[in-house]
This record gives sequence, structure tokens and C-alpha cells, in this order.
Amino acid sequence: MAGTDAPHDGLPEPARSRAMLVIILGLTVAVLDGSIVNLALPGIARELNASAAHSIWVVNAYQIATLVMLLPLASLGDRIGYRRVYLVGMALFALSSVGAMLANSLGTLIAARTVQGLGAAGIMSVNAAMVRLIYPRALLGRGMAINSMVVAISSVAGPSVAAGILSVASWPWLFALNLPLGAFTLWLGRRALPRNPVLDTGPRNSMVDIALNVLMFTLIFLGAERLGVRHGDTPGAASPLPWALLAAGVLVGWVYLRRQWHMATPLFPIDLLRIPVFALSMGSSVGAFCAQMLAYLALPFLLLDSFGRSPLQAGLLITAWPLGIVVVAPLAGRLIGRYADGLLGGIGMGVFASGLLLLAALPADPSNANMVWRLALCGAGFALFQSPNNHTIVTSAPLHRSGAASGMLGSARLTGQTLGAVLLATIFTVWPPSDGVGEVVALLLAASFAALAGVCSSLRLRSH
Repeated sequence: MAGTDAPHDGLPEPARSRAMLVIILGLTVAVLDGSIVNLALPGIARELNASAAHSIWVVNAYQIATLVMLLPLASLGDRIGYRRVYLVGMALFALSSVGAMLANSLGTLIAARTVQGLGAAGIMSVNAAMVRLIYPRALLGRGMAINSMVVAISSVAGPSVAAGILSVASWPWLFALNLPLGAFTLWLGRRALPRNPVLDTGPRNSMVDIALNVLMFTLIFLGAERLGVRHGDTPGAASPLPWALLAAGVLVGWVYLRRQWHMATPLFPIDLLRIPVFALSMGSSVGAFCAQMLAYLALPFLLLDSFGRSPLQAGLLITAWPLGIVVVAPLAGRLIGRYADGLLGGIGMGVFASGLLLLAALPADPSNANMVWRLALCGAGFALFQSPNNHTIVTSAPLHRSGAASGMLGSARLTGQTLGAVLLATIFTVWPPSDGVGEVVALLLAASFAALAGVCSSLRLRSH
């Protein structure tokens, strides 16, 4: 049983559940490993005789490798099949986890994490396209809701999982978790994942375009990372280097997109962005993730510095946000198909913006309960938006371009998160995070971006 051909409209049960289990497991380990190492960085630096500044590349190498290869591997999936890209990515992820476990120097560990990031890109670039093959069109919304929920849980579970493992074992065991999960996912994936018909989509993407794609995303990522807000430090937005890197990334992007403009199947899917409903959905996604990043980075400063909560208390309070996503995401999945995606997304962003405004309006000494329901409201609104929006992004693309649409999901997330980090750095330069003013300004700006995302989502109702 070496896989099955995808039927015209999804897989029947129980084949559908088996295939979706493969997607869930792969997505879980790929997203989880983006943050699971953060808690162990001080221990890694001590054991491998490295500085804290150098040890952060254990995280950065993984994230950059994942981000720069999302679109190239999504395009490759359109060409050779999503199943093949997914399984090779999973195999690479598991093998590089062995290298990370056995690393005896920081350089070796960073190299293993880079390869691990490439494997994660293989998994994440085509996972939404695979869901489109697995689920019948009438139930696709539920599949996208499961995807959204897995990403939400995995993205916040990293520190908790790491704390549990590090309480009984050393840091190499953080990567040991990937081995049994990776082996089982590969075994089941070969039997359960459907194949998609591969079409002749014209000339292959040139190495120059792939290099420009890698360079654009790398420069933008490094510029945002250098601003300092990614690691909870006071941002160094006064330094010219971050802004120079961001400007260089934008310049490379301009050259890159000029080259892509007239291609029939471009690596950066400009052809899909010419579809109005796809473009509006991408705009909504960028705005939503910008709002989320602004709020998520500002909240620790607000809770710790302004409200005097301990790190443990702040962490527990912020957990109300992803819990709101977990509760509402399944409901959002069931509403897809009954109501227009644009309407659901618009309402979701309206709820999200309201939650952010209510957080900005908190009194000087709020109770925990007062904060929890506002944070949960933010998560609920985001969940009501994300699943329908992702559903539109995936289904508005032609079937043979599902991989490109899937890759754009990750690209929209990156763009929005980077924009949010840059804006927060600018805000904290004007209003340093000490008296709470900067945090409130950030939340108000986040609410504005959420409202803008809601408007873009609602405009889709007129574009059909």
C-alpha cells in the first residue's frame, strides 16, 4: 500500500482520517520545533561553550531555512506531487533531528537545525494543498479548521513541552521527540497520503529566481530579528543596520517580482494575486498576523512591567488567547459553507479588534479575570477569521496551483509578523516599554490592523 490516487472529491472514511493524522503529526512537529529550543538556549550555550548571541542562531537557522524554502517547495509540489514533497520533507526532518541530538559543537547544531528547517519547509509548504486532496469540497472547511487549530496549539506548546522534557532530561532529548513521531508519520504517510495529478506547468523556475526568493526573505527576517523585539529585549530600532537590511530585502523583492511579473506559473504566485478574492484574502491574512504579532509582543511588557505579574502568571494569562482559538476553530470549520467566508472573516476580525481595544482600555490594576476574558475574545475572533480565510486562499486557486496557494499561507504569516515586529520596534523607540504607553499604542495599532483585515475580508463578498 504505497499511497492512493486522490479521487475527484476527497477521500472516503476511514482513509480520510488516516491521511489527516499524517498531516496533523507532521505539522505538529514542524511548528513545535520553531519554539521548543528557546527555553534550552542558555543550557546549550553553556554546554557548547558558546555566547548567548551566537546560540540564538539555533532558533534563527531553523526559521530562516523554513521561510525561504516555502514557495520553492510549494512550486515543486505542483510539479512533482505534494505527497512526494511532504514525505521527503518528513524524512529530512527526522534524519536531521538525529544530527541535532548528536551535535557536539554549536556549528554542528546550527547546521543540523538548518537542514531540519528545510525538512519543515517541505512539510509546511504543501500541507494545505494535501488537505484539499484529502477532504471532499463540502467538508474542506473542517479540514482547514483542524489545520488552524494544530498550528495554534503547536505554536504555543513549545515552551511547555520543552519545560517537561528539560525537567527530566538534557537538551538533546528535545530532538529525540521527533524520531518516533517522524518514523510513524513516514510509515503511515506512505500508505495513507493521496497522490495528486501532476500537470505540465511550463518551464521550471530558474535558480536565479530561487536565489532572489531566498535572499529577499532572509534579509527581511534578519532586519526584523535585529530590531530586538523577537527575544523580549528593548528594541534597538535606533541602529541603522536593521533598517538597512529591511531596505535591502525590499529592493531585492522589487527586482524579484519584476522578473516574475509575466511568467505563466511564477515562483512567487503573482498569477494568483491577480484573482481578486485571493488578493483580498492575502491582504486580510497579512493584516491579521500583523495585529497578532503587535499584540503578542507587546502583551508581556504590559503584563510584567505595567501590571506587575510574574513571568509564570503572565504566561498562564496569555494562554487564554490560544485556548480561545482551540474552542472556536472547530465551530468556524462547521460554519464554512453555510455562510460566506468573507462574512465569517469580517465578523472574526471585528471580534478580534474589539478584544484588542478592550485590552488597551484595561484599568491600571486589573484583575486576572478581567484580562483573561479579553485575551480569550482575541483568540476567538482570530479563530473565526483564520479558518474561513485559509479556506478561501486554498480553494480560490486552480487545483494545479494548490501548492503555490499553500505556500502563500506561510508567506502571508511571515509578512504580517515581520511588519508587526517592525512597527512595535518603532513604537517602543518613541515610547519605551516602562510606563505602559507604548504597549497601549501597540494594542490600538493592532486593533486598527485587525479592523483593516476585517474590511478586506468583507470586500470579498462583492468580489464573487
